[in-house]
Amino acid sequence: MIGIFLEQFCRGLRVVIALLTMALAIPVAAQVLARYTGVIPVYLWTEELATFIFVWVVMIGSMIAVWDGTHFAVLVLPDATSPLGTLIQNGFVLVLLIAFGIMFAWYGVAYAKFGALQHSVMMNANMFVTHVSVPIAGAVWAVFASYRLSQVIANFRNARSAAA
Repeated sequence: MIGIFLEQFCRGLRVVIALLTMALAIPVAAQVLARYTGVIPVYLWTEELATFIFVWVVMIGSMIAVWDGTHFAVLVLPDATSPLGTLIQNGFVLVLLIAFGIMFAWYGVAYAKFGALQHSVMMNANMFVTHVSVPIAGAVWAVFASYRLSQVIANFRNARSAAA
């Protein structure tokens, strides 16, 4: 049940990242046209908008990568062949990911509050818009990694009971 909800949530994140990536093309195209063709005047707000969108694309992309298991893992050791070795390898990475996700969420709240006190130079947009991506991403990393850890533990239990 939780897995289905999280899968649907991740599917929604994929839609949001696709829309943001398409939206990112607009200010970037305006910057390119302005700088290299002179067809339109140089608007500095487009650079800020592109930066704001890009921050969200990166953070949402990291959330999706945690769900897919394609982020935050570096293969230093060969893949384990035993169920216990697999549990230790995958569990260690996921526990670290949960810890870092919780730290990002916890300290990200103060970071977002700090951003709420600031405004961007050109657009005069509140910086909370980008700063809040950090605690949101951290919380989602922790939730996704916790679910993946529960799957790794369940796989270990199933493999152990099948061997017995």
